Amino acid sequence: MQLTHYGHACVLVDTGTARILIDPGAFSTGFEGVTGLDAILVTHQHFDHVVPERLDAVRRANPSARLIVDSQTASELSLDAETVEPGRTLSVAGATVEVLGGDHAVIHPDIPVIRNNGYLVDGSLLHPGDAYTPVDRPIDTLLLPTGAPWLKAGDAVDYLRSIAPRIAVPIHEAVLADPALHYGLFTNLAPKGTAVVVADREKALDLKSG
Repeated sequence: MQLTHYGHACVLVDTGTARILIDPGAFSTGFEGVTGLDAILVTHQHFDHVVPERLDAVRRANPSARLIVDSQTASELSLDAETVEPGRTLSVAGATVEVLGGDHAVIHPDIPVIRNNGYLVDGSLLHPGDAYTPVDRPIDTLLLPTGAPWLKAGDAVDYLRSIAPRIAVPIHEAVLADPALHYGLFTNLAPKGTAVVVADREKALDLKSG
């Protein structure tokens, strides 16, 4: 499996059979020219995870790719999309995608909580979206949210420890002036056996070797 990070929450997951783009949002770049996609997954409706105009560009470049979103995002986008909720398991070009989670993390009690899908690909790689999405089994790779209005660094460390993956790849970093400070915190406080690997932007990372 290979992972390419396009900044913030947007990643390309290549399982060897399927090419899956997740969260093509406003703070990410370089994904518009990606071709050969089998699916585009969106965790939730916030603009840093999906922008209709940029999504349209990806879909034009990948006309056969499935667009898979939560129900609230589907209504916001007004696009032809497959709606999925937690508990669903999908087959995408030979890969398995499990839908986890359900709700976005709380930003503030006065802000309504929206839907948020976490996606677990081939039982191996978890993109949690904007939540500390739990899993009930060991996973190999966690895409770890690094900075957000809803996120405290110490809570992110606790989430990392609760999942205890072999590899943690920091994402969702665009709101930070210096993400490296958080990367260092994750590295220093990661559980035994977990490697924190910062993916070079727009460069494929082989997850077998980390």
